[in-house]
Amino acid sequence: MLKVLGSTWALLLGILLLMLGNGMQGTLLGIRGAIENFSTTQMSIVMSAYFLGFLFGSQLAPEMIRRVGHVRVFAALGSLISAVLILYAAAPHWIAWSLMRVLIGFSFSGVYITAESWLNNASTNENRGQALSLYLIVQMLGIVLAQLLLNVADPSGYILFVIPSILVSLAFTPILLSISPAPAFDSIRRMSFRTLYETSPLGCVGMFLLGGIFSAQFGMAAIWATQAQLNVRDLSIFVASIYVGGLILQFPIGWLSDRMDRRTLILSLSIAGTLVLIIPVMFDPPFVILLIVGALMGGFSNPLYSLLLAYVNDYLDHSDMASASAGLMFINGLGAISGPIITGWMMGLIGPSGFFLFMALLFFALFAYGLWRMIQRPSTPHVSGSYTTVSPTSSVYTVEAAIEFNEDETS
Repeated sequence: MLKVLGSTWALLLGILLLMLGNGMQGTLLGIRGAIENFSTTQMSIVMSAYFLGFLFGSQLAPEMIRRVGHVRVFAALGSLISAVLILYAAAPHWIAWSLMRVLIGFSFSGVYITAESWLNNASTNENRGQALSLYLIVQMLGIVLAQLLLNVADPSGYILFVIPSILVSLAFTPILLSISPAPAFDSIRRMSFRTLYETSPLGCVGMFLLGGIFSAQFGMAAIWATQAQLNVRDLSIFVASIYVGGLILQFPIGWLSDRMDRRTLILSLSIAGTLVLIIPVMFDPPFVILLIVGALMGGFSNPLYSLLLAYVNDYLDHSDMASASAGLMFINGLGAISGPIITGWMMGLIGPSGFFLFMALLFFALFAYGLWRMIQRPSTPHVSGSYTTVSPTSSVYTVEAAIEFNEDETS
């Protein structure tokens, strides 16, 4: 592990700083939106705009990289991110924020694709698994630490907008000065949605529902916390608990995935997520219980992403896995766009508990649909070792690298 860290530290440091900047801006906007008296509906549109931009970026950034190269795309999008992070404080209007969130989402998508392709190129078949594990840890660590940084200044001022702008600007220094050359960049063919759905209806529906769950967690947690009248310290701890839970449970659930029927595990996690999220809907639990709910919410949802990828791959030849993953990630992005808007509508209808109720309903929908699919098709042809531990923010190029690593391990 230390050898891998020694060869990729510049890339991982840059990614850590990127995640610090991105993790800060999402939560900070939720806090500042309440200070600016934006309505829940307006803030839900602001949060949804990020995922719209991210989806566009995932489609357009690869072509931009092929046309002008990694370095130019990386520098251009990084400069755009830094500028927008400052402009949030200069233009506190929900429409302006929505447009800027589209730009931020687009830019971060392109930056992730560029950074991850560099990381994959710097890895070898012997250390790719360790590199991917380090990458996941760095991603989660960056988001968790970002929540702690929210406590260093007053959210009604400018400093908390300046900090992520500086962090993102600094992120490009170790990456662009890295000795690693820019890798060759190949396009990944996407499997048609019809073929993908026929291959795994549960995989497609599950990815769409998970998109709504992820976007609600990432975009609306801070807005829920402000409605629930949590202070900045408690809000930041709650948001951090979601990602800590996702990191802790990712690996044991991955271990289970390679040793039992994946559909059974998907159903188990889905119904467990439903039951956990009903607690803050039915009761008014103390803050400690809310932290446990947040950790379990993230702990169940994050591994489900990797689990659904593995489940679909069980029905595919190796040559089709990358193209199927590209299609699944697009479906996940479509679900993510609607997540904050529906969450905001439910919070406006029934209050803060709508945040948890929305995700509980999506978890239950996944459980119900998975149960119905078990009646329609026999048990999956389980393939041991094909679980790929990846983050929902990872690009298809990281997923492809993870698939290749697992194929090498099981061959």
